[in-house]
Amino acid sequence: MTTESASVPPQNPAPGDGRGSTKGQGPKAAAPATARSLARARRRASAARFWRQFRAQRAGLAGLATLVLIALLALAAPLLVGDDVQNVTDAPGKALESPSTEFPLGTDQFGRDLLGLLLWGTRVSLAVGLMAAALSVAIGTLVGILAGHFGGWFATVAMRITDWFLVMPALVLAIVLATVMAHSIWTVVLAIGITSWPTTARLVRAQTLAVESRPYIERAQALGGGHAHIMSRHVLPNVMPLVLAQTTLLISSAILTEATLAFLGLGDPTVVSWGGMLQDARQAGAVSSGHWWYLAPPGIAIAVVALAFTLCGRAIETVLNPKLGVAR
Repeated sequence: MTTESASVPPQNPAPGDGRGSTKGQGPKAAAPATARSLARARRRASAARFWRQFRAQRAGLAGLATLVLIALLALAAPLLVGDDVQNVTDAPGKALESPSTEFPLGTDQFGRDLLGLLLWGTRVSLAVGLMAAALSVAIGTLVGILAGHFGGWFATVAMRITDWFLVMPALVLAIVLATVMAHSIWTVVLAIGITSWPTTARLVRAQTLAVESRPYIERAQALGGGHAHIMSRHVLPNVMPLVLAQTTLLISSAILTEATLAFLGLGDPTVVSWGGMLQDARQAGAVSSGHWWYLAPPGIAIAVVALAFTLCGRAIETVLNPKLGVAR
């Protein structure tokens, strides 16, 4: 007699029969966090930790407050003083009036209000400083990452070019570029950005070499990560804190360079900037005639903004590298 054995597949429990159900099962469990949400949470936590440590740096906090106030005044310049403050033909006052209730900072040689000109000059000087620093940092970061990642003959050539720019006086190169090109804001931005990137390139290259010596870079390469993936997803995020600190320091240098070029007559003559105000004061004989109110406001503004950016940059460096705070 042959016995037939049939294997019966296990039956899934019906939705309502209660078999296989977890006792006391509550609402549906939350979906697991994705990699993108975890990355965002880590970025938020890192930003909160950075801000908490930055607030402990009183000098950096004072510099940041000063910059925020100056930026607000620059943005509100059209509302506070209007567009006609730059008009030479319909100036409201007499030439070179001393400070008074009507003109708190006096007037220039055309009778224009120096306080209004100072506010409008803030917009130009800050814009030029920010754009020139952004261009300089972009060039330096690109050259530094490429030289640190690829190495070999490319790094040798890139670093020799960087050394050539380092030994050449940046201000002299900027003057040459501003002289041979058209006098405009974009010429000044280009001249400053092209001549001030080598320091950033060297710093970023050193940081890139340090990052690429870590084990997770080797794992990423073993898993098939290409050059673009390694540089954009692993190297760049790790050098960005250094780039941020370098940017704040370069902005103050760019503002000083812009003021120097404008003082030498190499800026845009159609716009008002702090350096252009100093040049106008020199041409009007403010130094020899004792019109201190013409020279002091733009000079003090340049010094205050440069100091504020420097304080912010030093504070950011201290937060990113606590050893600097101990050394100081």
